[in-house]
Amino acid sequence: MSLDFGTGSLDSVVLDIEGTTSATGFVVDVLYPYSRSRFGALLAERSGDPDVARAVAQVRELIAEPDADAARVEKALNSWLDEDRKATPLKTLQGIIWSEGFARGDLVSHFYDDVVPALRAWHAAGVRLHVYSSGSVAAQRAWFRSSPEGDLLPLLEGLYDTENAGPKQEAESYRTIASALGLAATPDRVLFLSDRPGELDAAREAGWRTVGVRRPGEPYYEQGVGDHAQAGTFDEITITRSTA
Repeated sequence: MSLDFGTGSLDSVVLDIEGTTSATGFVVDVLYPYSRSRFGALLAERSGDPDVARAVAQVRELIAEPDADAARVEKALNSWLDEDRKATPLKTLQGIIWSEGFARGDLVSHFYDDVVPALRAWHAAGVRLHVYSSGSVAAQRAWFRSSPEGDLLPLLEGLYDTENAGPKQEAESYRTIASALGLAATPDRVLFLSDRPGELDAAREAGWRTVGVRRPGEPYYEQGVGDHAQAGTFDEITITRSTA
């Protein structure tokens, strides 16, 4: 299957990460254990860091325990990790840990082979590229900076997460991003690529175009993407920027 959006149809492409640009298995098998092993030290040694303190306060609020100590906070984080819960403070603290791991060279991110050539081609054609992931902006920045093919951040214009945009299965989050892109009045100039049907539904409700990316072995592959257009790889998607 080939999806051709044609000249004049789009301004921006917004990318999901897990299951779309990159293997969920890498995140679950490599990044999650890496963060789990370092939560305790982060909470003990960096409690005064504003980002850490804010995340800890959010954890306490979510578990309704305003006096929870570091051990209780760590227990909650690990529980959410086991559930793969998209909790903002979890993603914030993971982002801090992962950013430092990437900077040290402990970690190198994963991208499917078809992704980077497509991103470079779309960027060269003038398409504006953005990311919307449940992982924090800090984690996204580290992820794209530390790819096997070098720093990909210059390809991207904007990074969005559940904190600066909102939950990924709510249409209002996509309206928030469209406004940030200057496309609130023309949301159909935005294309969202994701493997999760609920996210695609929310984006479409906000007026975006959508393509469900279905890669064998990914968690949502068997479920499918409902009535959204679908592609197995980025090679099947042809995008050129609007000249209007």
